[in-house]
Amino acid sequence: MARQGDAQLQQSADPLRQRIIEAADELYYAHGFRAVGMDALRQHARVSLKRLYTVFPSKESIVLAVLDYRHTMWADEIAAAVAQEGTPRARLLAIYDYLAGWFLSDSFRGCVFINAFGELATESPAVAIKAADHKREFRRFMEQLATEAGFSEELGDQLMLLAEGAQTTAAITGDSAMALKARRAAESLLSVAESTRAQSVR
Repeated sequence: MARQGDAQLQQSADPLRQRIIEAADELYYAHGFRAVGMDALRQHARVSLKRLYTVFPSKESIVLAVLDYRHTMWADEIAAAVAQEGTPRARLLAIYDYLAGWFLSDSFRGCVFINAFGELATESPAVAIKAADHKREFRRFMEQLATEAGFSEELGDQLMLLAEGAQTTAAITGDSAMALKARRAAESLLSVAESTRAQSVR
């Protein structure tokens, strides 16, 4: 799964910038983007307001940096989860195992990109684009996993939708079992696809 730009990776080498991003990520994810002001962020990041605005001239620029940071973490973590599995089927199902662990975390508050889109998309086209880019990247990732396993891109889309639905439903209902239920649905889709493929080669 692609990262959103080499520039973000280079900028993370700046310790102060990275500290601000990580502080903003913690606050925004726990409390929401609108609820956290620049003064609260300044205190959490242990930086003066003047210095904060020197590094990030606007709140939107911080939000975009946080979304880049989250995208990179997500891409790295799901790639690592998939890489641990030895079969194409297991690699596809690894996504739901990853979600199951995430949903059990005390800090789980749903998908940060959906949260950002819901709060800020109407006033920040840049945030809307960033969220859409993230979802498109995940869709392409699932399509690639599916085609590498010998299935159609459409199956990858269906598996992606199960993962997305599980994230949203778990966040709203607090039911961490959504990952397991999505996994079972994914297993059913894979079984049908495998059966169809076997019949087509007879």
